[in-house]
Amino acid sequence: MTRLFGTDGVRGLANGVLTAELALDLSVAAAHVLAEAGELTHADGSRPLAVVGRDTRVSGQFLEAAVVAGLASAGVDVLLLGVLPTPAVAHLTDALDADLGVMLSASHNPMPDNGIKFLARGGVKLDDAVERAIEARLREPWDRPTGAAVGRVTAYPQGGDEYVAHLASTLDAPLQGLKLVLDCAEGAASEVGPAALRAAGAEVVAIHASPDGLNINDGCGSTHLEPLRAAVRAHGADAGFALDGDADRCLAVDADGEVVDGDQILAVLALALKETGQLAGDTVVATVMSNLGFTRALRAHGVDVVATQVGDRYVLEEMNASGRVLGGEQSGHVILSRHATTGDGLLTALQVAQRMARTGSSLAELAGVMTRMPQVLVNVPGVDKARTDDEVLQAAVVEEQGRLGETGRILLRPSGTEALVRVMVEAPTDAEARAVAERLADVVRERLSL
Repeated sequence: MTRLFGTDGVRGLANGVLTAELALDLSVAAAHVLAEAGELTHADGSRPLAVVGRDTRVSGQFLEAAVVAGLASAGVDVLLLGVLPTPAVAHLTDALDADLGVMLSASHNPMPDNGIKFLARGGVKLDDAVERAIEARLREPWDRPTGAAVGRVTAYPQGGDEYVAHLASTLDAPLQGLKLVLDCAEGAASEVGPAALRAAGAEVVAIHASPDGLNINDGCGSTHLEPLRAAVRAHGADAGFALDGDADRCLAVDADGEVVDGDQILAVLALALKETGQLAGDTVVATVMSNLGFTRALRAHGVDVVATQVGDRYVLEEMNASGRVLGGEQSGHVILSRHATTGDGLLTALQVAQRMARTGSSLAELAGVMTRMPQVLVNVPGVDKARTDDEVLQAAVVEEQGRLGETGRILLRPSGTEALVRVMVEAPTDAEARAVAERLADVVRERLSL
């Protein structure tokens, strides 16, 4: 049986794959599994508490209702946070001492998709074993609470203000004098995003901050940087930041509109933390997708890089296991564990802007610490992503890697959130990287076609 949970919760076409019935059943099963693990048990016998948030997708409304119905029917009290970023839900799960957090979002995916992410006490993502247990308990018979034992549902509209105050508390240098553009992706940070940057003292131009339930990620945000590049140049801004639909990732552009990716952002923050003696073990946790230029640049500055498999959950697991304080992905998921339990796009933007304000350096100057090797990523849809171990395909990868030698790198992997296979190639030139990637993509299509 194919697992429901991917690298970032359960995700799929809303009302197609992800139905109201599935959302309700998952919520009930999660309550049961966490209760049996002692995660929802209170010594005084009081009901456990969950917080539920969502992004701006119109499907989030009926999925929210289903999740709330499942939790309350299982005897869990629920605080409705409304539209808030994933990291805000994680923060509030911890700050409100909730036993469970639930976020409804498909992150950077197109509007028709949606997803469910569960967070345990403290606002941390569930590990694989707990997710497997939830899947195993779906739709099992159970004794339903009745009468006073059922859960209560209460709106919690102040959550956004509390999250903005938390973000402001992470800064010790004001952002006065900086003009910033923020692309909110018509998503969950459309209100709290500009508010957080303004509270920190920056002049803010907000774009794509008028969500209508249908326009999330539509030609905007961290997956479509051209509008941000144009806005930064048009407004004469010092920098621009782009969030995704649930604002757990952040990419940037400098004053000239040049893209600053997650690797460069990590490098800027790593050197800032090392400078102040706050970079635990002088080590950053990244993934196998990080550019070779990133690794080489940090090691030249005395910072080690530990690579995990792709997925911010795996970065966080390694950070927790080894006591590291900074990690992230090239895609813009950046985890600053002193302030957050998950990737936080707004926190990332604030910390980068603070580095600019402190040093008086432009974002281009700060990002220039590393030189990216040409890297090409080809997504191959319509294939069986479970068969990437195909012998002919693997032989083609070995052959191409042999040609590149130490001058390049190949990574072929199934997507953890979408039905496709990703082919990533780094090489001395963009043309060479693209040629290798396209040749391998052709083999993927030929060997793994459905």
